[in-house]
Amino acid sequence: MSGPHRPDLPHRPARSDRADRSDPFRHSDQHARGDRPAGSTGPLDPAGPRRRPGLPGRLAETVGSWRAALRIARREARRARGRTALVLAMIALPVLALSFVAVTYDMADLTRVEQFDQRLGAADVEVRWVAENPLHQDPWGEANWAREGEQVTRERPVSRAAVEALLPPGSRASQVSWWVPFEVRIGDRTITLDGRALDLTDPLPRSTVRLRSGRVPAASDEVAVSEQAARRLGVRVGGTVAAADGSGRWRVVGVVEFPDQLGEVVALTPGGLARVSRDSYDTSWLVDLPGVPDAALVERLNAHGVTIGARTPVPSGQPSGTQGPRVALPDPVVASNSVLVGGLGLLEVVLLVGPAFAVGVRRRRRDLALVAVAGGDPVHLRRIVLADGVVLGGLGAALGLLLGVTTAFAARPLVEVYVLGERSGGYRVFPAALAAIAAVAVLAGVLAALAPALTAARQDVVAGLAGRRAAPPHRRRWLVLGVLLTALGTGAAFLGAGRSNTPLILTGLILGELGLVFATPTLIGLLARLGRLLPPAPRIALRDASRNRSSAAPAISAVMAAVAGSVALGVYVASDDARNRAEWQPALPPGRVLLWRADRDGAGPLPPLPLVTERVRAELGPAAVLPLAVPGCVDEDPDGYCSVAPVLPPERICPYDGESYRTAAVRRQALADPRCVPLARTMSGPYLPTLVDDGTALGVISGAPRDELVAATAVLRAGGAVVTDPRYLADGRVVVRVERSTGGSSPPKATTTTLPGYLLRGGLPVDRLVLSPTAADRAGLTAQPIGFAVDTPVAPAPAQIDRAVTALRPVLPVSAEVERGPPASEQRPVLLLLAAAAGVITVGAAGVATGLAAAEGRRDLSTLAAVGASPRVRRVLSLCQAGVIAVVGSVLGIAAGLASALIILTSVNRQYAAAWPVQPPYPMVVPWQTLGVLVVVPLVAMLGAGLFTRSRLAVERRLD
Repeated sequence: MSGPHRPDLPHRPARSDRADRSDPFRHSDQHARGDRPAGSTGPLDPAGPRRRPGLPGRLAETVGSWRAALRIARREARRARGRTALVLAMIALPVLALSFVAVTYDMADLTRVEQFDQRLGAADVEVRWVAENPLHQDPWGEANWAREGEQVTRERPVSRAAVEALLPPGSRASQVSWWVPFEVRIGDRTITLDGRALDLTDPLPRSTVRLRSGRVPAASDEVAVSEQAARRLGVRVGGTVAAADGSGRWRVVGVVEFPDQLGEVVALTPGGLARVSRDSYDTSWLVDLPGVPDAALVERLNAHGVTIGARTPVPSGQPSGTQGPRVALPDPVVASNSVLVGGLGLLEVVLLVGPAFAVGVRRRRRDLALVAVAGGDPVHLRRIVLADGVVLGGLGAALGLLLGVTTAFAARPLVEVYVLGERSGGYRVFPAALAAIAAVAVLAGVLAALAPALTAARQDVVAGLAGRRAAPPHRRRWLVLGVLLTALGTGAAFLGAGRSNTPLILTGLILGELGLVFATPTLIGLLARLGRLLPPAPRIALRDASRNRSSAAPAISAVMAAVAGSVALGVYVASDDARNRAEWQPALPPGRVLLWRADRDGAGPLPPLPLVTERVRAELGPAAVLPLAVPGCVDEDPDGYCSVAPVLPPERICPYDGESYRTAAVRRQALADPRCVPLARTMSGPYLPTLVDDGTALGVISGAPRDELVAATAVLRAGGAVVTDPRYLADGRVVVRVERSTGGSSPPKATTTTLPGYLLRGGLPVDRLVLSPTAADRAGLTAQPIGFAVDTPVAPAPAQIDRAVTALRPVLPVSAEVERGPPASEQRPVLLLLAAAAGVITVGAAGVATGLAAAEGRRDLSTLAAVGASPRVRRVLSLCQAGVIAVVGSVLGIAAGLASALIILTSVNRQYAAAWPVQPPYPMVVPWQTLGVLVVVPLVAMLGAGLFTRSRLAVERRLD
C-alpha cells in the first residue's frame, strides 16, 4: 500500500517493502537531503531539502553505506576471479617480500640472553683479565675504564689457577681463545681459516658447540672443523691436512658447529694453540659458579682488572655511565630516506594495480548506473569502487603475510648459513612491522582504486544503463598539476643537490615522478592525434589508449618509474665504477711480484739469494730476484716500533685546512696553490713501506727510466735518499723524521736527519721514500729484511705463484702479491640485474594492460571481424597495444632516469668539491648495456603480446 498523498508534493510511486529493504542506500545522505540522483532528470522536491540528520544518524548512514559497499566488493571479487587474482598477486608479492624480511630480521635480532647462550653455552659468566690496575665496568661487562689514571693493559699470560683464585670456592673456569689464525697447505696453496682454541673435552666449553659427526679433538695435533671448513679443505673425518709452515699435519677427528659462527671455523685444543701462534687473540674464561654472581664478586674481580659478563646485568655499585635504558631513536636522515624510498615502492604498486581497477569500473558501468538510479549519489559510487581496493588490498595483505611468514620460517636454516652466518633466536614474528605492512598494502589498494572511483562518480548514468562507453573528458587541471609538480620536483632536487641534502633530493625526484604521472594522460592524447597518419592497427591501439586513459596511463607510468629507477641506479653504478678505475694506481709496475717473508719470527737474515733465485726461476721463468728491507729500530722493543717519513719544509706546507676550505674563495686559492695539490697518488695495489736499498731494487719497484735510475742509484750509494714528491726536496736535501715508540703510554720520541736527496720524476706517481743503508745508519736505524721483489717479463699465472711459494717453503715460508693491472669491473652483473628488474616490470605492465585492453575491446574486434578484417589484424593490434605501453613508458623512463642520475651525481660531486683534500668527481657515464636491454624489452613485450593472442574471435551481436 502507498502512503498518504500530499497535494503539495508531486506524487511518487510507492515501492514495496521488499524493494525498500533491498536498497542498501535507502538511508543515504542523498535521501536525507532530497538531492537529485546522479544522472536523473526528474524535478526536485518543491519543499526543498530535508533536514540533515544529526551526527549519530550520519555515522549510522556512513557505516551502513560502507557495509553495503564492502558486500558488493566481496561479490565482485568472486565474480571477476581473473582480475582478482591479478590484483592479489601484485599486492601480495611485495607484502611477501617485506614480511619475509621483517620476520627474518626479528628472529635474527638476538636478545642478550640468546647471545649469551649462543656464544657461551652452559657457562654462568664470562670473565676477561684485561688490565693490571683496578677498573670499573658496565652491568653487561662490555665497557670498562680505569678507576684512577690510565688503564694498563694486561699483557702477561693468565693461568687457570689465577682466575679460579678470584672466584668463589667450587667454581670452575675454562679458557677460550676466540680467534686464532689457522693456516694449512692444500696442494700449492696456503689457506687461512679462523680457529678457536678450547678444551672440548670439558663439559663447559663443550656446551658451546654442536657435534655433527666424529668426536671432539683431544690431542694437540687433532682438530674439529665446521661443515664449511671441511668443504673448503676437501677433507673428511679421519683425514689430515698439512700445516702451512711444514711443521706437521693436523688430523680432522670431527665436524662441529659454533652457533655464533657458521662459517669456516676450526676448533683446536689448547695444546694445539702453540703450533699455530705464539699469542692467543680475544681470550676469555668460561666460568661455572656455585651460585649467582653478587656485588662482592664483581668488586673483587674489578679490583684485579677483570671484567665479568652474565645473562643478566651484574650487580655493581660503580657508575656505569648509563642512566637506565634509553630509547634509540633512528637517524632522521636515514628514516626520511627510508620513508621516501618506501613511498616510491608504494607508488609503483599503485601504478601497476590501477589499470585492473579501471577496467573493473568500465565493465561494471551498468551496475554502477543502476546504483545511481536506485538513489546512490557520487559518494556511494566512490565508496563502492574504493571498497574494491579495501577488500583486495586486505586479501592481498593477508595472503602476502601468510606466505611471507611461512617462507621465513621454512627458509630460516638457509638464511642462517648463507646470509647471517649465525643461528637465529626463537621462532617469532614482528607484529608491529607486519601490521604496518598490512596497513600499507590496504592503502595501496585504496590508492589504486582512487582514480577509478573518481571516474565512476562522474560517469553518465544514461550511457551506463545503455551499455555505451563514453570516455570522460580529460581535465586540463591534471596537466597543469603535472607540470607544476614536475617543475617543483626538479627545482627541489637541484636545490637538494646544491645543499647536499639527500631527503630533499629524494623528495624532488618523487614530486617530479608524480608530475610525469599526472601529465601522462595528456601525452597519450597528443600521441593519439598522430594515429591518423598510421595504419589501422597502431591507429586503433593509440585510440584505445586515449579512450582508456584511466588504465593506460597508470601502466605507462609504472613502466616509466621502473625504467627511471633502473637507469638512475645504472648510471650511478657505472659512474662509480669508472671513477674507481680512473683512481686505480698500481704500487708496482704491472707483472712484478712481491714475496713477503711469512716465517713465525719474521726476523733474522734471508736465505742465500742464489738459492731463492734458482727456485723462483724454476717456476716463474727468467726473472730477477732482489732482496727488500725496511728501516727498523736498532734495539727494537718487542712492543715498540719505529716509523720513518720525509718532512715538508715549513714554506711548502699547505696553509689551508678543512675548516677554512669550506668557502668558495678559499677553495679557488687552495686549488691554485701548488703546495696543496700533491703530485703523488694513493696506491691501490700492494702496499710498500719506506725501503732501505742501495739502488738494486729501485728499478723493479718504481719502473723509472734508466737514466733516472742511474742518477738515483748514485745518490743512494753516496748515503742519500730518494723521494718521488718534489715538495720534500729542498736545495738537494731531504729531511727525514724518525719516531720511536716503546709501546707504553709515554709519547714517542722523534728525531730528524738531513740527507742528500734525489727526486725520481719518472716511474709510478706514488709517494715513496727510499733510504740508503748509510742513511739509515745515520738516522739510527737498521735494515730489516722483509722479502724479495721479482722482476718477471710477464705477469705469472696464479698456479705459477702457488708453485713458487711451495718451492720456497723449505727455505723460507713466503706469501706472494702480484700487480696484475687495473681490476676488472664487477658492476656488469649489477647493471644487468637492474635492467632485468626493470624489464620484468615493463613486460608485466605491458602484458597486464594489453590483456585488460583486449578484454575491454572484444566488441571492437568483433566489428573488425564483421567488416572483413583478417585474423592477423588481431595479433598486430595486440602487438601495437603492448608497444604503446612499453615504448612510451620506456622512453619517458630513460629520460627521467638520466635526469635523476644527473641530479644525484651533481649532489655527490658538490660534496666532494667541498671536502679537503679534494676528491675526484663522478663522471657522467651512461650504462649502454642497461639502455640496450631496456630498448630490447619493449620489443620482447610486443612479441609476447603477438604470440599469446588468439587470431580468431567469435562475432558478437551489439545492441547499441
